[in-house]
Amino acid sequence: MLPSSRKPYASAALAHRRLWRGRVGLMLVAGLSVLAGMTDAIGFMASGDFVSFMSGNTTRLAVAISAGDLGLTARLLLLVATFILGNALGVVVSRLGKRRALPLLLCIAALLCAAALWPLADTLPALLAAIVAMGMLNAAVEEVNGLPVGLTYVTGALSRFGRGLGRWMLGERRNGWRVQLIPWTGMFVGAVIGALLEQQMGMRALWVSGVLAGVLGLVSLKIPRRWQLSFMPR
Repeated sequence: MLPSSRKPYASAALAHRRLWRGRVGLMLVAGLSVLAGMTDAIGFMASGDFVSFMSGNTTRLAVAISAGDLGLTARLLLLVATFILGNALGVVVSRLGKRRALPLLLCIAALLCAAALWPLADTLPALLAAIVAMGMLNAAVEEVNGLPVGLTYVTGALSRFGRGLGRWMLGERRNGWRVQLIPWTGMFVGAVIGALLEQQMGMRALWVSGVLAGVLGLVSLKIPRRWQLSFMPR
């Protein structure tokens, strides 16, 4: 047991580590959200389908069913099922990689580069590869210092931010709600970049997404192992 004189120093050191773990985690979230927004914008502009925004594809699916459009219904069902499969594969790869971000992000980079290489005459296989990659991306970071974060969807982030704002207006001073704007901002900035890239390169712009995924994987090597374990799904 620590002497009473040393307890404040130990507590301060613990708080300092927690602060830096949070900052590093949020910087990683920002980078991954840029990747998600960039990839979603490229895929949407090139094919008309969302790559990571499954809420949008779900609404489109409902409209297609109501219109009796069997072809579009089947296509959107395939996209949603592929995204679910990607999330499952993300957890599997994360576990096989001993919950390190690098193997997961390298797999994502490989999928995105493969999508960029696919012949432009048929975009569906490239689209499916990108959707699997975005599903897998959600296994890279699940929470930061106990705060849940979403990487490929921002409705939840905006909802948590709005609820936090409401509590703040009522005089409550809970921490954490402001950081929910980080994934939203990252995805917005990434989508702008992706849209500009797609205008110049088309579906080939997924090369940039693949390179960014690889770079983020290399950057993750600088993150302490115990911090990565706290970020990724258990």
